[in-house]
Parts: sequence; C-alpha cells; structure tokens
Amino acid sequence: MKTNAKLQRDVQNAIKWEPLLHAAEIGVIAKDGVISLTGVVDNYAKKAEAENAAKKVAGVKALVENIEVKFPSSLKKADAEIAKEVLDALRSNYSIPDDKIMVKVEDGWVTLEGELPWHYQKEEVASVVKYLTGVKGLINKITIKSELDDAIQKKDIQDALKRSSIYDNDIKVSVLGTTVTLTGTANSLYQKEEAGRIAWKTPGIWNVKNELDVNYEYDFY
Repeated sequence: MKTNAKLQRDVQNAIKWEPLLHAAEIGVIAKDGVISLTGVVDNYAKKAEAENAAKKVAGVKALVENIEVKFPSSLKKADAEIAKEVLDALRSNYSIPDDKIMVKVEDGWVTLEGELPWHYQKEEVASVVKYLTGVKGLINKITIKSELDDAIQKKDIQDALKRSSIYDNDIKVSVLGTTVTLTGTANSLYQKEEAGRIAWKTPGIWNVKNELDVNYEYDFY
C-alpha cells in the first residue's frame, strides 16, 4: 500500500525522470490519491509532459493541474501568429483532414473544434499543437463521427484489451449502437485512459464512456 508521502515521492520521481522536465521546478502534493501539480514552465509541451508523467504513476486517482506557462519575452507571439502556425502545422500533417478543424486562439490558449472520423486524428492534432512556440494551453473540443457503418463487436474490444500491457480482468466492456462503455476499476489514471484509447480504435465508434474507477489502496498519513 502507498502512503500519501510515498505517492508524492513516486510522482516527483516520475516527473524528474522525463528528459524534458529534468530542470523544471514542479511542486507535487498528494492527498488520498489526488495529485496537485504547481509551478512555472517555459512551454506547453513541458506542462503536458508533467501531467502525463503523473498520470502513469500507480495509485493516482485524480489530477489537479495548476502549472503555468510563461515564455521569455523573446518567444512571446501574438494570437494571430499562433493561429497561423497552428493552421500551417495541421496542413503539413497528411493524417489530419485540416479542412474539418476550426482554430481559435485567445491569450495563447488554442481551442480546436470540428468533427473527425478517427480518435487518433484528434490526438494527433493535440500532439502537433503542443510543441508550437507561444502556445500556453489547449482546449480540444473536436468530436468523433465515424464514416464507417461497421457494427461494433464487443469481443473485438475485449481481445484488444487482453493484448495490451494494461489488461485487467476488472475492466468490463458494453456496447450500445455506436457507443462503447467501460466499467470496473483501474489502478491509475494512465491505465484508465489507455483503456479508453484502445476502445477508441474500434471501427464505427462515435463515443467512449470511460466509467472506470481508479482504485488503489493507501495508508492515509
């Protein structure tokens, strides 16, 4: 079992282990499985990397992220310039149908809207944006509307989960129309989100309801 102090150390070490974050000053507080991150970084990619590192630690049930992105004055950009760079980056990525995406930028925060046929494309868009200079944060409102009319097979999803490194018998799958629902328990936010990503690869899918509970035992002191 992990105490709050042990979970805090594990998250701190996970963050420091990431090459991008070696020199980053990020504060970590652990309370009953809830991790709070604070600090200041000089680009959005570091902010996202710290969040991802924390999610992968076994026992993290929820994440409160208050990391601020502050750029050196030489790297600050106007919103119009950031918007142009986002659009250019999307156009240069062959896997993203950029004509289906609308971009809005306000005070360095990028908001994406539109519809895409595959969830991996939504994730690819986010990956492209987070490395652009001047971006402080990302709000990804893109929805998925599959162009396929394949009937979703519950067994296909179950088999995909069994092939993965995060498989757990506590993860249950149900299918209704174009929606897949995951229920049961996971031992970390990473395991929960990875199960969702696997389900999203199903042909014909429009929506994943990830209702997995993150469950891990602690000594609360």
